[in-house]
Amino acid sequence: MSSAPASCSLPTYRWRLAPEGLATIRQLRARGLRPGGQDVAAQVERPRRRGPLVAYLYEIDKAKPVRPMTPAKWAALAKANTARRTCPECRRDAGYVIPASLGMCVPCAFPEEQRAA
Repeated sequence: MSSAPASCSLPTYRWRLAPEGLATIRQLRARGLRPGGQDVAAQVERPRRRGPLVAYLYEIDKAKPVRPMTPAKWAALAKANTARRTCPECRRDAGYVIPASLGMCVPCAFPEEQRAA
């Protein structure tokens, strides 16, 4: 992914006022596109109290189609998702993504509450 150069100033637009032909990465992805190595064309700012939210914009005409998932990528994604659901304590598939705050499935994290239920 390209990032905005620090030394160069980008055209900046207010929220929802960017010209036609520019899109954020999410908007490109919704169209089945990716930036494809192009530099950031502009940015859009959304004002808020803590400082503005900034989103980079890319030219839609220069965007390329999203690469299709290969069988190897699908397999790697399935393996990663299985690992996220496997409890490191009891080694069972919890059926949900293990919360990082607990680091284990709910029955292992709160065994006394499971006995009472």
